[in-house]
Amino acid sequence: MYNILERVSVLLFGFGSLYFLLRALTKDEFGTWVLFLTTVSFFEVARIGLLQNALVKYLTTSTPEDYPKINTASAVNNILLSIFNVALLLIIAYPLSLLWGPELFQLLLIYTITTIILIPFFQCNFIQQANLDFRGIFYGNFFKQGIFFLWVAYAYFSGWKIELIHLAMLQIATATIGAGVTWFFARPYLRFSKIIDWPWVKKLFNFGRYVFGTNLSAMMYKSIDKLMLGSLLSTGAVAMYELALRITNLAEVPSFSISNMVFPQSARQMASEGKESVKLLYEKSVGAILAMVVPFVLFTLLFPEFIITVIASEKYLDAVPILRLTILFGLFIPFAIQFGTVLDSIGRPKINFYFTLLGAFLNIIFYYIFITNFGVIGAAYGTLTSYGITFVIMQFVLAKELNVQILNTFKYGFLFYGEAYQMITDFLKKKFSEIKTKNA
Repeated sequence: MYNILERVSVLLFGFGSLYFLLRALTKDEFGTWVLFLTTVSFFEVARIGLLQNALVKYLTTSTPEDYPKINTASAVNNILLSIFNVALLLIIAYPLSLLWGPELFQLLLIYTITTIILIPFFQCNFIQQANLDFRGIFYGNFFKQGIFFLWVAYAYFSGWKIELIHLAMLQIATATIGAGVTWFFARPYLRFSKIIDWPWVKKLFNFGRYVFGTNLSAMMYKSIDKLMLGSLLSTGAVAMYELALRITNLAEVPSFSISNMVFPQSARQMASEGKESVKLLYEKSVGAILAMVVPFVLFTLLFPEFIITVIASEKYLDAVPILRLTILFGLFIPFAIQFGTVLDSIGRPKINFYFTLLGAFLNIIFYYIFITNFGVIGAAYGTLTSYGITFVIMQFVLAKELNVQILNTFKYGFLFYGEAYQMITDFLKKKFSEIKTKNA
């Protein structure tokens, strides 16, 4: 529940900020902000890929003697990668500002401070995840995203002119607060060795490098559309497409929430019970996600005009055809995310890396073809085509590695409704019984 609440709160605060920024910024300004966020996301997604899965995998099965060594080794990788990220941000800031606008230069320079502050934020979050304690992850992100939202809302209602540089500076403050909150909850698990165990540094890096590459490829897979729209068309085109994607991202909440819980459980079950239990975990988790996603997809297909008007106002209604296509992404995402999760957990990150790299390569080709021929909506055509091809290949790989049967996911998805109903009724009965007992 903490994990799901964390995802929901991040999306709600993100949507709240989006609501006000769409009204406070011009389309070009909002498009520039989106391109900035997309660029820095590459760096943070890469850091998460190198650190998160490796730390979670080895901490969940570590001995008391190795636990502090693993934490220290992971922290070393975190610091070294962050320094590399800062250097790379300084290098690319000016060329990207020539491509997408001069404001991007200042935004990227400011973010070099934010990325350093995020070192303890991510480290504490990963350590808590490995210990299956999601409280600090929830509260850290809640304050980090919530304060950003409150400032944007206050500035909007106060009639202030919101500048992009103000938003970048605000990120420094919220990252600092978020890091402090997550550290507070992570304290019981922060056991480090005083001496760096370089074999562990190397071991974590070797495992993480494929996830690192996978995450970069996945980010390219999901973001190259916006980058190419900004380069081939305009920042205004990016703004329209981003709006459709933000709505579509709501369908990803169950996928990412469940994947965070599935990974440590899958790693443990692989070590104790073997691949058969991982197969069952994959089929049930995908089924549960689909059960939650499908109603939202259907609602969006039926009422896209209403959704866009509420979120962004009528000036963005030209994004309706784009939304009708992008919402279909939600039907493929559960399979893709859990595919990567289980492959990493059974020690096959290399397959996931090459697979995601293939998807990113296909996206680049399809985006160029469809965007140059159809404009903004071409990006959605390109993604759907890529998803369709990779989905088919994915099922062959899962059948070979884990004997996964795709029809089982739909069976478990249907059964999920009954199980969820039973869980809710049992919970309500328990609460009513407690109330009656207390009143008596």
